[in-house]
Amino acid sequence: MRPASITELPGVIAVFPLPGVLLLPFGRLPLNIFEPRYLAMTRDALAGDRLIGMIQPADPESPARNPPLYRVGCAGRITSFTETDDNRFLITLTGLCRFETVDELPHKDGYRRMRVDWSAYAGDMRTINAARLPRARLLPALREYFRVHGIRADWKSVEAAPADLLLTSLAMACPFEPREKQALLETAGIAERAELMISLLTMSVLDHGGPGSPVN
Repeated sequence: MRPASITELPGVIAVFPLPGVLLLPFGRLPLNIFEPRYLAMTRDALAGDRLIGMIQPADPESPARNPPLYRVGCAGRITSFTETDDNRFLITLTGLCRFETVDELPHKDGYRRMRVDWSAYAGDMRTINAARLPRARLLPALREYFRVHGIRADWKSVEAAPADLLLTSLAMACPFEPREKQALLETAGIAERAELMISLLTMSVLDHGGPGSPVN
């Protein structure tokens, strides 16, 4: 069952650091778990509150086994899982709430655990007000981004999707740089995320020679 407020969330969570991977509240993230320490993390989560925190390394190029992390991540609840014949877990995390890391605890079976503070993001637990989203500007920016990058889409489904679901799915799926993904995560709210999303789509089109690009 989805927690109703941050008072129901734990003070310590396991974290899964992955560069360029974004989880947002109400988003759904499929993961293929195969590394021994993260298999242990998943087993412990399944035996407990089913929560895992997704967070990015601050330096995505770092070769360190346990690199420094950004301060802000997002916790998700395991809402589906399958154990494969070759001892992997295929899980889906559904985003709950963002968090700020306070400090890191000793590792458990090789995976990392953080003491976290949810208070800055209590609003993530509430239903999103999709009426605040600038859908009329988001869709044209998205069409041009897909055109420039050669991405095909079922536009009937895209146009019919609820604005909040569309924005969350796009922010998680579009191949932005890790620092851009982090910026989307750390926006104050969904309206600000929508504005940043439009800016990122537009800048990417310009960088790839789309409308408005300088002519050499």
